[in-house]
Amino acid sequence: MLPFAVFLLIGSLAGKLFPGSEYWFYALKTVAVAGLVWALRRRLPEMQWRSSGAAVAVGVLVAVVWIGLDGRIPSLSAIYDRVSTLWTGRAPEPQPIDPPWNPLAFFKDNAALGWGFLMVRVLGRSVLVPMIEEVFYRSFLYRTLVRPDFLAVSMRTWDFRAFAGTCLLFGLSHPGQWLAAVICAALYQGLVLRQGRLGDAMVAHGVTNGLISAYAIGTGHWQFT
Repeated sequence: MLPFAVFLLIGSLAGKLFPGSEYWFYALKTVAVAGLVWALRRRLPEMQWRSSGAAVAVGVLVAVVWIGLDGRIPSLSAIYDRVSTLWTGRAPEPQPIDPPWNPLAFFKDNAALGWGFLMVRVLGRSVLVPMIEEVFYRSFLYRTLVRPDFLAVSMRTWDFRAFAGTCLLFGLSHPGQWLAAVICAALYQGLVLRQGRLGDAMVAHGVTNGLISAYAIGTGHWQFT
């Protein structure tokens, strides 16, 4: 849990201390958590990359679903606003929209810095995030929902409540793309259940995030970064 918790903790400070802090703090948490993962690597034997045709195919499929559902499904906040309006009869106050992650625009006077932060983001999302999120959700959380003594639970163990709970929590952690995240979690967990190991889900997650990042950079749809 520790790498994932540190990643969230440092990330919670992003954009709150000074203009552009979201870029500096993303770089900080990427370096800090990468160091932590390296230091704890012997305690995380399941964190091993394992490529397969199914892993790559799932990664590509999730990227297509994620991009394809953008703007077609209301976010959780939009759903809440609609329910609140029906319940109270009053529309909620409009909230300011955070600008999308775009270091090239923010550091337009320093292209090297902008591209540097962008590359850190791409590497962080495509390499580090799949490692810590898959260990947390598909290994720790899923098996803990099966039995508190999670290390005694095989990764091939099927449990509907654990499967549904893990998918739901993963969806809630991505409120803007909750449906795509639920589908994503189901497919990644399916890989783990089928292969009995975590590495294929890590590869699928990395392929998904890498393709989405490439799409965002290539098309200028920065909301996907």
